[in-house]
Amino acid sequence: MQYSPEQCYHCGQPNQPDHAYTAEVLGHDRNFCCPGCQAVATAIVDNGLEDYYQFRTESAEQASLPDAAMLSRLQMYDDPQLQEDFVVHNNDAHEIQLTVEGITCAACGWLIEKQLSRLNGIRQVSVNIAQRRAWVKWDNQHVSLSAIIQRLRKIGYKGFPFQADDHEASYAAEQKRFIQKLGLAGLMTMQVMMLMAAMYFDLLDNMSAQMQQYFHWIALVLTTPVVFYSGSTFYLGAINALQARTVNMDVPVTLAIGVTYTAGVYTTVTAGSDVYFESICMFIFLLLLSRFAEHRSRHKAMQISANMLQYIPMTATVVDGDTLNSCLAKRLQPGQTVMVKAGEVIPVDGTIVDGRATIDESMLTGEFTPVFKQVGDQVFGGTISQRQTIYIRVTNPLKYSLVNQILRMQSEAMATRPRLALAADKLSQYFVTAVLTVAALTYWYWYQQQPEDALWIMVAVLVATCPCALGLATPTALTCAVASLNKQGVLVKRADVLEAVADCDVLALDKTGTLTDGKFSIVNHWHETAWTQNQIDRIMATLEARSEHPISSLFNADNLLSLTDFEIIPGQGIRGTIESKQYKVGSSAFFNNDVPVTPFSANVYLACNQTIIAAWQISDSIKPGVKDTLRQFTEVKKIILSGDTQANVERVARDLQIDEFHFALTPRQKLEKVSEIQSSSMRIMMLGDGINDAPVLAQSDISVAVGNATDIAKTSADIILLSPQLDSLNKVFCLARRTKSVIRQNMAWALGYNLLVLPLAVSGLLAPWMAVIGMSISSMIVVFNSTRLLR
Repeated sequence: MQYSPEQCYHCGQPNQPDHAYTAEVLGHDRNFCCPGCQAVATAIVDNGLEDYYQFRTESAEQASLPDAAMLSRLQMYDDPQLQEDFVVHNNDAHEIQLTVEGITCAACGWLIEKQLSRLNGIRQVSVNIAQRRAWVKWDNQHVSLSAIIQRLRKIGYKGFPFQADDHEASYAAEQKRFIQKLGLAGLMTMQVMMLMAAMYFDLLDNMSAQMQQYFHWIALVLTTPVVFYSGSTFYLGAINALQARTVNMDVPVTLAIGVTYTAGVYTTVTAGSDVYFESICMFIFLLLLSRFAEHRSRHKAMQISANMLQYIPMTATVVDGDTLNSCLAKRLQPGQTVMVKAGEVIPVDGTIVDGRATIDESMLTGEFTPVFKQVGDQVFGGTISQRQTIYIRVTNPLKYSLVNQILRMQSEAMATRPRLALAADKLSQYFVTAVLTVAALTYWYWYQQQPEDALWIMVAVLVATCPCALGLATPTALTCAVASLNKQGVLVKRADVLEAVADCDVLALDKTGTLTDGKFSIVNHWHETAWTQNQIDRIMATLEARSEHPISSLFNADNLLSLTDFEIIPGQGIRGTIESKQYKVGSSAFFNNDVPVTPFSANVYLACNQTIIAAWQISDSIKPGVKDTLRQFTEVKKIILSGDTQANVERVARDLQIDEFHFALTPRQKLEKVSEIQSSSMRIMMLGDGINDAPVLAQSDISVAVGNATDIAKTSADIILLSPQLDSLNKVFCLARRTKSVIRQNMAWALGYNLLVLPLAVSGLLAPWMAVIGMSISSMIVVFNSTRLLR
């Protein structure tokens, strides 16, 4: 093969122009791309294998870098400009999602979390074993990103910043390795089983000892690649666990394979009679098959959760004066204006500044009815403008867009695990230790009774009681449940919430914006005769222009007045200074109920220097479908906690058949009411949408923010309904109960199977091949039971 000086003589990759790595090969100095290739070439020459380079027909794979060179490569991740693409800054903390290769089970996630948590500066680590991702929050003053990735490598896992394309490529490569190992194990298992069946059932009529020995040697040759190639996954997992001074389910698997294979080799060499090569092959094949099924189901769930990424376009059309320029969507910055034509995907979050269109937001909310948007309305990246061209002003860079926030929050959801998940993880650790102890005692006992059978009985114990199904019971169910809810427009920020939802006793609801549309209309109006209607409107428009309350849209004026000392008092109202006069807007509670009597039931008042000068009766309508949704909650008590007037709250409570309602509540009073309910040992779920709901959302056992909620409400919530409608709330309750039921079914099956099979294995009634089949079927049942949650 021909190589130019610009190419690596070992692997053919381009050489680095600023580094020279050379070694003498075949009498000439050769150039190499890295110290790894240089070291391999030198070793080949030193060991007299130089002819390899003379007769090879293709380039070798690039060699692994030594630790120093690898560390140098990893330090590139500390470059702030490079981090802009994948690191999120949250106050003084940094957050990142890492794709982690080599995760096989719940013990891997536990090991990674424990090891990374030991680094000084790590604030939180959460491993999502289903998606093979780690979410890490750290203090950059104490630890660097390269040090985090380096620690991962030291414990046997390869980590790199999550990017959708790279993650998918990593999955494809891992699946290819799975199929190769599984295919080899399956092929060899069939061959070895045919040989062993002929011997066990004497199908060759009085087979001679020489023929049996010949079959043993053939079986050994066929089994060896299965043990050393197909089974390597389990050995690496066991080594990683033991290096971290813990045990996982790969440890008994490795012991069973190692003991059985070593005993088979010894028996074959010494011309003995008992070998279990077919059990080894079948064990590895069925265990790989169950893990492959788990791998596929995890990927299916991951695709459902991450499908939103495929909707984000790579490029956007930026308006620069009178010209239109194309740029990468991820390079868009706040303040830029982007043109989106009819039928195009909106590339980033923004506000419409020109045009109107119907927007398909189904990828976010799960609702396929288009939403009409016009100037001033917010649009989100990944949604589709169906009709007419619109111009939007960018409000958030792509990495802070709603789509990416959703994906980050899903990763954070696995940071807090349900009690059942924690119990399962802890139980599997103890169970492995118990299995190893019972296996050792079993061998000791049978060695005293029947030495020739002691080894095989111990192997049967190790195989039959391997807690693979127990380790899969919780994570597979949670992953499928979160993915299913995401597909239906529900974002779960904490995985342990699903367990709490299933035990909910009270459903507390805010009224305005949650049960009602929040689209207010003025029913009646009164003002002092000393003030004109135009003056009142300008004052109200000036004050409400800075408010997020839904009634702000009712007051508009062309010329706003100068406003200072503006302040929002959550749950009461707003105040500010206009032309040296102090104005207040709010409910009667804001004025200590010291308000004038009006001929109608006023609920909003305007005061100038503590004197009421105007009043309004404002009402809104109940959201479509709310009544049908709440009617389905027959097992929980429904109450309304609202800051609105008695008349409005009572009307809504009567129409929706609410069990109990409370009106004119301040945020503190709402908080006290929730605490009072919790003091009676009842679990409460709170639905809210406004700034005034943030404290009570944080206090509740489960908090839910509806799609039209303010940012602070969404931050405080455990669950976010991406649609402003409440239709999906019943789906949350139903799936939470199903998830809890599935987890319990999985754990009951896993524990029940192991407890049932243990005495059979210990008593010697279970042959190794029987134990293999039982253990594998047990794991696959757990995986397939969990995938029912995706339907």
